[in-house]
Amino acid sequence: MRKVAFYTLGCKLNFSETSTIGRLFTDAGYAVVDFTAGADVYVINTCSVTDHADKKCRKVVKEALKYSPNAYVTIVGCYAQLKPTEIAEIEGVDMVLGAAEKFRIVEYISDLTKQPKAIVHQQNIEKVNHNFVASYSFGDRTRTFLKVQDGCDYPCTYCTIPLARGNSRSDTIENVVNRAKQVAESGVKEIVLTGVNLGDFGIRNGNREDKFFDLVTALDEVEGIERIRISSIEPNLLSNEIIEFVAGAKRFVPHFHIPLQSGSNKILGLMRRRYQRELYTERVAKIKSIMPNCCIGVDVIVGFPGETNEDFLDTYQFLNELDVSYLHVFTYSEREQTAAAEMQGAVVNRVRGERNKMLHILSEKKRRFFYQSQVGSLGEVLFEDEHRDGFMHGFTKNYVKVKAKYDPVMVNEIKTVQLVALTADGEVEVAETDQVLAH
Repeated sequence: MRKVAFYTLGCKLNFSETSTIGRLFTDAGYAVVDFTAGADVYVINTCSVTDHADKKCRKVVKEALKYSPNAYVTIVGCYAQLKPTEIAEIEGVDMVLGAAEKFRIVEYISDLTKQPKAIVHQQNIEKVNHNFVASYSFGDRTRTFLKVQDGCDYPCTYCTIPLARGNSRSDTIENVVNRAKQVAESGVKEIVLTGVNLGDFGIRNGNREDKFFDLVTALDEVEGIERIRISSIEPNLLSNEIIEFVAGAKRFVPHFHIPLQSGSNKILGLMRRRYQRELYTERVAKIKSIMPNCCIGVDVIVGFPGETNEDFLDTYQFLNELDVSYLHVFTYSEREQTAAAEMQGAVVNRVRGERNKMLHILSEKKRRFFYQSQVGSLGEVLFEDEHRDGFMHGFTKNYVKVKAKYDPVMVNEIKTVQLVALTADGEVEVAETDQVLAH
């Protein structure tokens, strides 16, 4: 039996697609093995959102060939769609597949004979604009990443995703609900909804046929799934209707991840974002008014062209005063074929790094403050299989990471526990008594 191994760079969406590609190989008679197990085929799913995509890809290829020198190496994902020729020149790469080809990978590599040059199958991104391919992760996590939307119609000046994934398009509500039922039957307790622009769900063949709110209300009725989490949603698409529904939902949890990107209206304008910071403030206030313990995560970019010290401090102060729980901080990097790459006022790399560090420190303060606010309360924790040093970990509904003494019986189980203390490493310890731990 031939063996295949995978490596995924990037977002939850990539993880869901890697898992789906893995099932294609399994159906074709391959055995999926760990990366270090010496596979016959290595599939590397790449990302293009941040810089160093080329460096990361080269490193993973080199590592794969260290474990299996004669392996057949195939590169897929966003970077493969954007830079196929560049990837094909990487030593050790045998095949590059674009966005329209990656789900036909088993057909393309039926012959594992290595050629003098890497084979490239990549079409214009318009070939995928009306083609939605459903994906979900399974078997490697306590939760399932369920892809319900792909592509993006937003022209943000820093982003290559529309070039790598095409226009916004979605699955049907009926298909998503049926897939959620299948996931429930497998024993998975939590579904994380994923997409490039998740709140834009409902577009098929270029026409809007559904709304994200309709999907949310339908999924909340799926029996067998304990939790559903929204991975990320644009502030202009996170309506009060959605917020109010989640507050009273049976399965949707009090956790939102809402991209901000900048707290400066000037920079938001240069980014061509579809809101100003005042709207963001309103969304956070609305959430906290009806879900005081809700966890709110924020994406923010530092060092965007034209961002002065005053602009950055404006963002810093805005975030400092905002009632949010953690930050995902990205350092701006020039991406070819984007409008921002041609803008004046580039910020030197040293300053970009300093601003990144400041926001990372602020994020840790925010997270610890949020965690500390939950100490003393009861939380429903979904425990994961990962464990080290005699401890296991899990997350509450509102995304507080907890640690408890390892007990194999608790893996993939939801337990009500008392959160008792914030540890030095930034996690929350739980009470250990049998009286507290309960179904």
